[in-house]
Amino acid sequence: MKMLLSCSLSLLLVLSCLSEPVESRTLHLDSCSVNVHTHELRKYYSTIRSDVLAGDNEIGVKLLDKSLIKDVQEGQTCCFLHLLLRFYVERVFSNYASSEPQQQRCSSALANAFVSIRRDIHKCHCHCREETQRTIDSLHVAFIKLQINQAAQKAMGELDTVLEWLEGLGQKT
Repeated sequence: MKMLLSCSLSLLLVLSCLSEPVESRTLHLDSCSVNVHTHELRKYYSTIRSDVLAGDNEIGVKLLDKSLIKDVQEGQTCCFLHLLLRFYVERVFSNYASSEPQQQRCSSALANAFVSIRRDIHKCHCHCREETQRTIDSLHVAFIKLQINQAAQKAMGELDTVLEWLEGLGQKT
């Protein structure tokens, strides 16, 4: 009996090491909250990151500067994230293509996760101020200046900035 218990505990330990934890962070977005699986987003992005960065030929161009995200006005986090997710879903993911099946699966998984977060935020009824809209508009303008595939590649490479910001929002809780 003691041996069986020892084997069972060992098996549970091995299984717990093999399974990945699903880490969800609650993001408090002004007057509402949404759960985001930042660990999952990071996992998918880390799989494609080197390929995305290697394909970015527009080294001197920056679409999403970290200061844009850090300077989100109080009360505009929900709006900013809603508009940013819309940009990525409608403009970036729909125009990003990788020749490798594994990379394509991971970018599709990221896109699906963004759609899911966007759907949850839509329930929040975020209110946008003009300055927040102008900030996102400037992102669109910079995106349009590049050739569409290169712009999508550039925006995918800048997902690190978005993920860092999301992780920071989750830590403020």
